[in-house]
Amino acid sequence: MNPMLVARTQGVFNASSGAWALLRLHSFERYFGPQRMKEEQDWLVRTVSGLLVSCGWSQIRTCPLPECLAQARRIGLGTALTLLAIDLVYLPTGKVRRSHALDAVIEAGWLVAWWRCRPLRDTSSTGAGPPEGRMRYQERKPLGRRDR
Repeated sequence: MNPMLVARTQGVFNASSGAWALLRLHSFERYFGPQRMKEEQDWLVRTVSGLLVSCGWSQIRTCPLPECLAQARRIGLGTALTLLAIDLVYLPTGKVRRSHALDAVIEAGWLVAWWRCRPLRDTSSTGAGPPEGRMRYQERKPLGRRDR
């Protein structure tokens, strides 16, 4: 699978599902069910929705460089794992509606999609700075006795 396609598609999904709850909270709650203490929980729904929009926007705006795709992958895996874990913990207890089962399937699908992507060369964790800095660092030759 193409990691750029997965990043942007998941980004659109996350941003639009987050925007749904931000813009049409009543519609969102009709499908996923109102919170038990609705007035006290609206801020939490809006906070998570805002974070989903932010994560989605980051994935949509990703560039095709390996470092950018690695970051989009981390965002995608993190959001999918978090939302899947919440669904799996609270579905069996009955604290969330069964409609969350569909969300669990979708989140598991994102994990599979990222797993099937071509391996990414993640150089962003080297701590060596931007790619240009790493290239210059790699091109330098070690100093010998004569060069000192």
